[in-house]
Amino acid sequence: MTNKEFEEILNEIQKSKCETQTLEIKSAELGYPKKLFDTLSSFSNQDEGGVIIFGVDETHDYKEVGVYDPQDLQKKIGEQCQQMEPIVRPLLTVLEKDGEVFVAAEIPGIDAAERPCFYKGKGRVTGSFVRVGDGDFPMTEYEVYSYEAYRKKYQDDIRPVHRANLHILDKNKLDEYITKLKSGKPHLASLDDETIYELMSITVEGQVTLAATLLFSPYPQAFAPQLGIIATVVPGKEIGDLGEKEERFTDNRRIEGTLPEMLEEALNFVRRNMKTRTIIDPDTGKRQDRTEYPVTAIREAVLNALVHRDYSVHTEGMPIQITMYEDRIEITNPGGLYGRIKVDQLGKVQPDTRNPVLANAMETMGLTENRYSGIPTIRKELEKAGMREPQFIDNRGKFSVVFYNEEASETAQPSKHLEINEADMHLIEFCAVPRTRKEIADFLDISTVSYAIKTRVQPLVDAGWIKLTIPAAPQSSKQKYYSETED
Repeated sequence: MTNKEFEEILNEIQKSKCETQTLEIKSAELGYPKKLFDTLSSFSNQDEGGVIIFGVDETHDYKEVGVYDPQDLQKKIGEQCQQMEPIVRPLLTVLEKDGEVFVAAEIPGIDAAERPCFYKGKGRVTGSFVRVGDGDFPMTEYEVYSYEAYRKKYQDDIRPVHRANLHILDKNKLDEYITKLKSGKPHLASLDDETIYELMSITVEGQVTLAATLLFSPYPQAFAPQLGIIATVVPGKEIGDLGEKEERFTDNRRIEGTLPEMLEEALNFVRRNMKTRTIIDPDTGKRQDRTEYPVTAIREAVLNALVHRDYSVHTEGMPIQITMYEDRIEITNPGGLYGRIKVDQLGKVQPDTRNPVLANAMETMGLTENRYSGIPTIRKELEKAGMREPQFIDNRGKFSVVFYNEEASETAQPSKHLEINEADMHLIEFCAVPRTRKEIADFLDISTVSYAIKTRVQPLVDAGWIKLTIPAAPQSSKQKYYSETED
C-alpha cells in the first residue's frame, strides 16, 4: 500500500474505533505481539485477505503509540509467517507519522486448493482459523474437512454403505439403469454386470456405495435417516410467526425415498402450498393459471440441492430444508459452494463437481442435463415470470437459494434519495451481480477494502441503491453487495 493509503487507514481507525472483517490492530509498542498466528490464518483463509496494523493500542482508545522497533518487528513477522502452512507471504509497509513509526502487514488470501492455512505448531485441526467480524475463531472440524475434501478430491458420494448389499437394491431399477448405461457404449456393453457395477461405482471393492443406495434402494433412509428433506410452511415471514390457530407450521413434512422420489415429492409439496392466480388476457379473453413461483425454477433448485449437497459423514445428520414463508421460499442444503467458484460466477463458469458419480447417474436416468444449465434456467424462468432475481447465499456449512414472490418492479427502485454521479452509476452497474468487498475495492482501484466500502459503498447502501446479500449480518465474511436497477 502507499503511504497515503496507510495514513487513511490510521485516520479511519481513529474515526471508527474498531477492527473489521479485513482489519486487525496490534499495539507492538513494548514488543512483538504474543498471538499473531490466528489472524495470519484467518486472513489467509478468506478471499479478500486482510491488513494487520501495528502501532495502535486498542486497549487505550486506539491511541497511536507506534512500534518498539520496526526492523525487529518486520523480522519477527516474517519468522511467524514462515511457521504457517502454507507459508504466508505478507507485504510489509513502514510509515512514520507524528514522530511514531507504524508497520502494516497485508496478508493475501490463498487459493482454495491450498486452504486451510494453519499454524504448524498447533496442527491443521487446531491451528486453522476463520475470520468472523472483527474476531478470529477456530475452524470447525467440518470446515477443515471441506477444504481437504476439495484439495484431495474425496468422493463422498461413492463411500461404502457398510450395512448395504446388492440384494437390498431394487433389481428392476438397477437393471434399467445398467441398460441405459450400455446404450451406445459397445465396449461397456460387452462386460458382465458385476464388472460394470465396479466401473460405474455401484459398488467399490464389492461394497454398495452411497450413490447406489440413494438411487436404487427401496428405502435409503434406513441407512442414513437424515439424508432426506424437511419441508415446512411458515404462516408468516420468519420462523416463530404463528397462524390464526396459533400453529407454527401450516404444513410440515419429512420427505424420504430415493433421489428421484424426493425430487417429485418436494415439487408436490411446493405445488400444494403455493398460491395460483388466474390471469385473463385482455386481448383474447383466455384464462391462464400462474403459480406463485415458476415450477421449473423450483425443480432446478431442489435438484441442485439433492445432487450437489455434501454427502460426507460430517453432514449425514443434516437434511435438506425447504421452507415456505409468506414472501419467499428458501431451499437450503448442507455444504457450501464447492471449490473455487463464487456466488457471482454461478451459471457463468463451469464449476467443480462435488458428487460426480451422482451427477452422471442422474443424467443417465434423464433427470438432469448435467450441463451446468440449472442456474441459468432458474434466472430465465423468474425473468419470464416478471419476478425478481433469486438470492444465492453461500456459507461455509450450507448453501441457500431464495425465491421471492414479488415482481421485479417492486424492488427495482431505491427507497431513498441520493444524488448519483457517473462514478456511482458505474459502481451500481458493476454490482448488477453480487460482489465481494475485495472485488468492489479492486473495481474502484482502492487497495484498502474497508475504506472503499465505507466511503463509496455504504452511502449507496443507505440510500437503497445497493443491497446486502446477508442483511441480518452486515459484517459477515460471506457478505456481498448487489444492485437492482432497471435496464
